[in-house]
Amino acid sequence: MKKLILFLLLSVCWNALDGKGVVSRQIYDRHGNVLRGLLSSKQTHSIPVALDEMSPWLIAAAVAAEDQRFFAHNGVDTTAVLRALWQNAKEGEVVSGASTITQQLVRTLEPHSKNLWGKITEAASAVSAERTQTKEEILEQYFNVVELGNLTQGVEAASRFYFNRSAADISLSQAAFLVGLIKSPTYYNPKKHFSRALQRRNYVLERMKEEGMIDDELYNLAVTEKITLEAAPRPFEAPHFLTFIQSLLPAQTPFIYTTLDKSLQSFVQSTVKNQISRLTEQNVTNGAVVVIDNLTNGILAYVGSADFYNKKIHGQVDGARALRQPGSALKPFVYALAFEENLLTPASLLEDEDTFFEGGFRPRNYDENFHGLVSVRAALGNSYNIPVVKAAEKIGTSNLLVWLRKGGLSSLTKTADFYGLGISLGNGEVRLLDLTNLYASLARGGLWQPLRIAQDPSVYLPGINTRLLSEQTAYLVTDILKDNQARSAAFGLNSPLSMPFEFAAKTGTSKDYKDNWAIGYTSRWTIGVWVGNFDATSMQKVSGVTGAGPILHEIALFMQSHYPAQPFSVPSGIVHRQVCAKSGLLAGPSCKEHYEETFDSRHLPSVCNGHHQSAPQVLSITSPSRGDVYKIDPAVVRESQALKFSSTCTKEKCIWQLNGKKLPQNTCQVWWPLVAGKYDLSVSCGLEKASTHFEVLP
Repeated sequence: MKKLILFLLLSVCWNALDGKGVVSRQIYDRHGNVLRGLLSSKQTHSIPVALDEMSPWLIAAAVAAEDQRFFAHNGVDTTAVLRALWQNAKEGEVVSGASTITQQLVRTLEPHSKNLWGKITEAASAVSAERTQTKEEILEQYFNVVELGNLTQGVEAASRFYFNRSAADISLSQAAFLVGLIKSPTYYNPKKHFSRALQRRNYVLERMKEEGMIDDELYNLAVTEKITLEAAPRPFEAPHFLTFIQSLLPAQTPFIYTTLDKSLQSFVQSTVKNQISRLTEQNVTNGAVVVIDNLTNGILAYVGSADFYNKKIHGQVDGARALRQPGSALKPFVYALAFEENLLTPASLLEDEDTFFEGGFRPRNYDENFHGLVSVRAALGNSYNIPVVKAAEKIGTSNLLVWLRKGGLSSLTKTADFYGLGISLGNGEVRLLDLTNLYASLARGGLWQPLRIAQDPSVYLPGINTRLLSEQTAYLVTDILKDNQARSAAFGLNSPLSMPFEFAAKTGTSKDYKDNWAIGYTSRWTIGVWVGNFDATSMQKVSGVTGAGPILHEIALFMQSHYPAQPFSVPSGIVHRQVCAKSGLLAGPSCKEHYEETFDSRHLPSVCNGHHQSAPQVLSITSPSRGDVYKIDPAVVRESQALKFSSTCTKEKCIWQLNGKKLPQNTCQVWWPLVAGKYDLSVSCGLEKASTHFEVLP
């Protein structure tokens, strides 16, 4: 915290220096930990610090070697000037200079020509600086702008680069070594001419002894001290994040405090790398994660790939902003819009059956089964495909697309006709960053907000606060996504989505296993995870729950321990009612099977009249429908192209006939390989019989 306050105070002073191009920008995390130092316009690294954050030996060494009367003159040392003129005239060449520390400072900040007029201007500027600043202020600026070689500017950056320690902790010998570089950072470059730099150090120590700043004992200890170059690595934490935000940050601010949490960032990076390494045999090479603070909408962690420096896996591609298909991860928003427009409730029943939609679109479930009449809660919890397409059909593709774009999915640029109803199954490309923020809007009760990247509240990504959903609708979706029982049929009770605290989550897997996702949130934070390959090759049947899910699980546990979240708050208007299991309506007096469901009080279903219990079921063929036309796809293996015959019969045996010939199967559901032709299909069950007709084109 002390460092944070110090840098905030210093930033005022260094704004002026930054305008001269001598200060490199420093980027920190939310706690003041360095993430990266960017090069200044002079292409140098600089870490400005206060004078009391530097070793006192630096001051003594600089005064002894560069300006013995620094504390006595007014910016120009007249005695030194006269001495230099005499020595230069005597030798017939320039052998001595007379620039004071103050003159060196103004020369760095405002370079002048090297002619006589330039020297006069420089001297005048030095005198002016001495009138407006204290000696301590001049020294502080001097030690922060002096160039010390190898792209280092200032004693802090140089001390870290050469000795892997701060300027406050260097020894007398090391201080003399650094000051010795001031005369000529190129000639005395320790990386190339170490012996020269060492000789210059010895000279500085001799000057300190001659000026009475150190005694013989200190001199002997310092001159015999072994100098070891031990460069500290220049930090480049969260490389994808820093690359992304660099152009978005205020241009004249030397100290940037981002929203990132460095310790969380490190944990997320290692978690991604470890999980991806476990999936190598399934042809998985990469992953990306975004973590958002729901309270401030700041980005807490941002990992773009499993390894930024690994060229084999295209590690420098930013998976947080790459366009990928989200698969089932869009389903919650389809149902959310259906709730908002009072088209469905969590109890509404949808038929999960083999269905042909407009344009011949025929979705399949992940488990290749059909589950009959299911509630919206079960359909969303278990991520069934056919019911959500039916929900999207009620909403309309155009309306759904408009809403998704309003929620920040700006990458969905194609027309409604291009995507069709397949948009509900994630056939459009989105960014992990955008999708995670859309989920965060559910956690915030339906309010979408632009993402923040810096502690400064004015620095955020484009967008304005937008209410996407009512608080009640957002809560209904959250209530389903946190219901571990609701998803147990597909995921089991002990999946990676199950947590010991309230946690809403959804997975997604795109076509051909090219992408899988797991996104989860609490009242306080939201985590988005993507797993896949940047070369667009398919994974070997790695789903969201097996690929991205374990990463989500580990990060969620870490987050809850460091950013504990409270249970989701229940907005006014949320009520619980008994529902008829047969109709999905409010249970009436004659409904024998019922359960409790959650509703928005504004959108309650009607009361069931019980007719469904007594109405006899008439045998019918549910697939194919009468007059259906199918076409054999030449691009698909013939063995995998089959048509499902199904009926409303609930008995164990049915007799199927196709063009008058009895089929060998006697179950109520039969798969028949497609063969071109026109067909009459009939089914018999007891005394009941039903028929239909369809056609298969070659």
